[in-house]
Amino acid sequence: MHLRDWAILLAGGALLAGCSGPPAEVPPPPAVLVRSIGAAPGAASVQAYTGEVRARIETDLGFRVGGKILQRQVDAGARVTRGSVLAVLDPQDARLSAEAASAAASAAVADLALAQAEFRRAGELRERNFISASALDARRTALQAAEARLRQARAQAATATNQADYTRLLADADGVVTAVLAEPGQVVTAGQAVLRVARPSEREVLIHVPESRVRDVAPGAAAVVRSWMAPERTYSARVREVSPAADSATRTYALRVSVPGADDALPLGATASVAFVAAEADGVLLPLPAVTKIGDQARVWVVDAQGVVQPLAVDVAAWRENGAVVRGGLPPDARVVVAGVHRLVEGTTVRPVEEGAPVSLDVKR
Repeated sequence: MHLRDWAILLAGGALLAGCSGPPAEVPPPPAVLVRSIGAAPGAASVQAYTGEVRARIETDLGFRVGGKILQRQVDAGARVTRGSVLAVLDPQDARLSAEAASAAASAAVADLALAQAEFRRAGELRERNFISASALDARRTALQAAEARLRQARAQAATATNQADYTRLLADADGVVTAVLAEPGQVVTAGQAVLRVARPSEREVLIHVPESRVRDVAPGAAAVVRSWMAPERTYSARVREVSPAADSATRTYALRVSVPGADDALPLGATASVAFVAAEADGVLLPLPAVTKIGDQARVWVVDAQGVVQPLAVDVAAWRENGAVVRGGLPPDARVVVAGVHRLVEGTTVRPVEEGAPVSLDVKR
């Protein structure tokens, strides 16, 4: 080979060497979020529900007679005292009925006086044998009937007087008007609700608990109430009443939680949270995404000291809304993957990132 040919080969090799790129970089292992069992929270759970502050006693007040509402003296939010007038019906018909009953009672008094006089005369005539004993008995019967008619007329007059008094709707206790259910000019029937009055001295929170949780909350159970209006305030409370039947629409059970120490920071109608602390169970509470189930076997993914992920069968004691209680199968120093387990492959090397660790940015990218 001539010298010229060697020069060409050397130049071509140099050119090829200059065109080749740098060696390919190996991608870093994927990062996974893990939780160390030593730092995992216990299995105690807090069940929190949102409800409305209500009065223990709420009364729908209505007239005991029907008629047309002439006046309504109070509005929603008004404070009322026992015996105060809340609304008035048109009293004209009731007044006429009372006058008619009073007149009937006066007529019965006159009839009784006549029957008494006739009975006395019949007694005198009988002593002289001018009339028979049966005639005297007839006068006695007439006197007794007149006495009965007088008692009846007086009772009817008293009823008519009461009916006239019932045209005024009175507050039966101190309270607050929470709802107005009728307006002036409206014709209402006897017993129809016109106003709703609550007694704010005893307050409670009305909540609704699902079927799966109602067994954990019995009357007398302790709770903590927090008002949304003043979240820094908490109140000790106890369950007073558990509904015996579920709501047909929501399939939840109504619970009334009594708050003895309620004050102005917990007003009627306000929104409040009720929290129940369940007893701590044996086991470790893990997030629901951390536990998968294949058939009847539950398992988690753990990261070993070399950063390799492996599936591990575990025993789940309970499934909750806030996680799964793992009772057995986890070593004390395990690091459990808590997110993205559906993307893991057994034997893959990963970069574990402890839950709650500060976020770090890769400045080279």
